[in-house]
Amino acid sequence: MEKSKKSSLIKRAVSSIILAPITLFLLFLGAPFVNLFAILCGTLLSWEWATMVPNKKNALYAAAYTASVVVVCMMPAEFIFLTLAVMAVAAIVVAVKSRGEEHRALLILGVPYISLGIGALVWFYALTNSLLLIWFFLVVWGVDVGAFVIGTTVKGPKLAPSISPNKTWSGLIGGVCVSALVSYGYFALLGMSYALYFAAFAAVLAVIAQCGDLIESKIKRHLNLKDSSNLIPGHGGIFDRVDGLIFAAPFAIVGFIVFFVVVG
Repeated sequence: MEKSKKSSLIKRAVSSIILAPITLFLLFLGAPFVNLFAILCGTLLSWEWATMVPNKKNALYAAAYTASVVVVCMMPAEFIFLTLAVMAVAAIVVAVKSRGEEHRALLILGVPYISLGIGALVWFYALTNSLLLIWFFLVVWGVDVGAFVIGTTVKGPKLAPSISPNKTWSGLIGGVCVSALVSYGYFALLGMSYALYFAAFAAVLAVIAQCGDLIESKIKRHLNLKDSSNLIPGHGGIFDRVDGLIFAAPFAIVGFIVFFVVVG
C-alpha cells in the first residue's frame, strides 16, 4: 500500500479507536451526558464552520450556530416544531447579518447543516435506544472504512473526480456492502428482529453518508481548503470525521419513524 494511503487509513483507524470508546461510554451513562457531549461537538462544528467559510463576523455566526445547536440538543424530540422555529430564527439572524458577505449562502447553510445533523443524533437516541444508535454509528463507520479499503484495492472508475479524486465506484459499492453486512451481523448477534430489513436500510444510509462526504468535499474544494480545520492535529477537523454521520442522521430518523408507523 502506498505511503499516503497507509497514512490515511491509519488516520481513519485512530479516529474510530478514539471515538468508539467515548461514544459507548457516554451511551452507557445516558442523558444528560449524551446531550452535553452532542452540544460540545456541535459547538466545535459551529466554530469550524464560522472560521472555514471566509467572513467578517465569525464570532457572531459561531454564536448563532451554537445557540441553535444547544436548543436542538436540549429540547425534547416531541417539541420538533418549536425546535425548527428556533433554527429558523438563527438562520434569519445569520441571513440578515451576512448581507454583503461573499459566501452568504454557505454561512446560512451552517444553521441547518449543524443543528439538524447533531440534533438528529440526539433525537435518534431519545426515540430509539443506545443499541440502535450504536448500529447507526457502525453503519456509517463501515461504509467509510469499507469504501477506503476496497476502493484503494480494487480501484477502477472514479466516482466524482472533480470533487474527490480518490473516491471510486468500487469503493462506494464495497463500502455499501460492508455496511449492510455489518448491520446484518449486528442484529443477528444481538438476536434482534428485522435483520434483513435493517441491512437494506443500512445500504441506503451508507449511500447517503457518502453523499454527505462528497458534499463536504465540494464545499472545501469551493473554498480551496484541504481540511475543515486543524482542530485534530494531523487529522483535520471535526467535520472531516463526522460529515457523513451528521448528513445521514436526519434520514435515519425518518426511516425509523416510517418503520415504527408501518410495523407498530
